[in-house]
Amino acid sequence: MQSAKIVGLGKYLPPKILRNKDLERMVDTSDEWITTRTGIRERRIAEKGLGTSFLAREASRIALKRAGIKASQLDLILVATITPDTQFPSSACYLQNYLKAHSAAAFDVSAACAGFVYALTTAWQFIESGLYKNVLVVGSEVLSSITDWSDRSTCVLFGDGAGAAVLTRSTTRKSFLSSYLGADGANSDLLILPGGGSRHPASEETLKQKMHFIKMKGNELFRIAVRVMVSAARKALTKAHLTTEDIDVLIPHQANERIISAVAKRLNIPQGKIYVNISHYGNMSSASSAVALCEAWEDGLIKKDDIVLLDAFGGGLVWGSCAIRWL
Repeated sequence: MQSAKIVGLGKYLPPKILRNKDLERMVDTSDEWITTRTGIRERRIAEKGLGTSFLAREASRIALKRAGIKASQLDLILVATITPDTQFPSSACYLQNYLKAHSAAAFDVSAACAGFVYALTTAWQFIESGLYKNVLVVGSEVLSSITDWSDRSTCVLFGDGAGAAVLTRSTTRKSFLSSYLGADGANSDLLILPGGGSRHPASEETLKQKMHFIKMKGNELFRIAVRVMVSAARKALTKAHLTTEDIDVLIPHQANERIISAVAKRLNIPQGKIYVNISHYGNMSSASSAVALCEAWEDGLIKKDDIVLLDAFGGGLVWGSCAIRWL
């Protein structure tokens, strides 16, 4: 038997804190309005000029140290992000160079807020197939770089950060029990960055229309998010021959406190089993699940043999859930 297990976790949050009170001076909003509707009180903002790979490097160094694995021992680096340093090369290649992980292959995973779950699943499969032994998985975002700070409907939601996990081979017990990934490209317009790609290359017109910023239809997303996150969680549990009662810790995507509550209610999971940190960081896309997993472990909420379920949803539309037995 050959499988994968997580042996090290790390996180990095930029030191600059942007609170709701600060946003009150920037757009027509209020602390009460933001908190009531989203659960967000503050978020972290990266210093200008710092790319996604810098945040990823800081989180990765901690994860590697905790894992007791040197960067030179890595076989593969996966960076889940929708805010790469450049369209190409990938942020994973920049990270490989930062870490001097010269033996590692490297590529980015673009699955929006579900990116960390997608990347974890990819890493697990590479290890279980026997192709690689040590894989670094990072969710890293600088969403402040694609946020329209004059749009009160979106600028209150997003923040910057990075979380990292080191996976290695397990030959004794199975840690990754199951994964379920889904997508629906028919609803791609509900959450999108329309400018800058081959369809709408950067131009004077795309700049005027603010096409290089996040565009979101929140009400439609809310309804779909709850439904597919519940479905993905159940399908992942069924594949692992588990029920919701077997879950010790649920790590949901940190997009909106009301979405998290609705998902938990439909799955009949008590609040005490759900890790929520959205009030401190807002929505960090792929970094949200990675940072939440790291913090839940750091806080001692995840213990040996616990069943941990990650459940995420994002633009694409994409979603995914992963069941892990903590070794």
